[in-house]
Amino acid sequence: MQTSEIVLVGGSGKTGGRIIKRLEERGHSVRAASRSSARPFDWEDRLTWHGALDGASSAYVAFQPDLSVAWAAEAIGALAKVARECGLEHIVLLSGRGEEGAQRSEAALKASGIDATILRASWFCQNFSEGAFVEQILGGRLQLPAGEISEPFIDADDIADAAVAALTDPHHRNKTYELTGPRALTFRQAVAEIAAATGRPIEYEQVSMADFTGGLADAGLPQDLIDLLKELFGQVLDGRNSGTMGGVAEILGRPATDFSEYARRTAATGLWS
Repeated sequence: MQTSEIVLVGGSGKTGGRIIKRLEERGHSVRAASRSSARPFDWEDRLTWHGALDGASSAYVAFQPDLSVAWAAEAIGALAKVARECGLEHIVLLSGRGEEGAQRSEAALKASGIDATILRASWFCQNFSEGAFVEQILGGRLQLPAGEISEPFIDADDIADAAVAALTDPHHRNKTYELTGPRALTFRQAVAEIAAATGRPIEYEQVSMADFTGGLADAGLPQDLIDLLKELFGQVLDGRNSGTMGGVAEILGRPATDFSEYARRTAATGLWS
């Protein structure tokens, strides 16, 4: 029997938990689908897909590890087929700006015939507080292979708000939204804003790609994550995404969150102390 339940594939990530909280506050029936959920979902075990999606009417999908991997587009197309078999009407896909693999995945989703909303985003503000950079920020020096290319960092809370709007308002179906912050900053400028918000001396140092990936390996990061970060810094961070876009205002009717606001809000929690 068809229900109005919403399932989040990748519900344990930076955006998933935020989306679940917002949907539950609005009275929606929602559940996460991941390897550890009651009805498990594993991208590499397709026998889990039907059980994880069954009974839902729509889904938010955040692919792991990233839509840039070679098998992502085929997997997204196959997932959409299973979703239709389970009676789902709509999928909201978290996609990547400027990534060829992400574009192939978007095309595979649209070709399935299911209603789709595409949310394109790139570097999250929360990479500095919930992701790969937080330990270095706490240590007082962030070392990355990024120079003076700027990026309009997007707040994960804005992505979550956009996803909730897309999941609950049919007017957003079969549309694509480019989600960015309101201004572009280099990583050096972003670190300076974090330092100003915390009142702590935090430095930024540009390093070579070899030193960067070597440090990640020494820190014990898995090779697939190292390869992903290498691609993001070596290919996507080339200026193609430096321009700001109006997707947040288009879908939410308000401005996107500025990086300085994110930095002040996060500093106030004591996370970077």
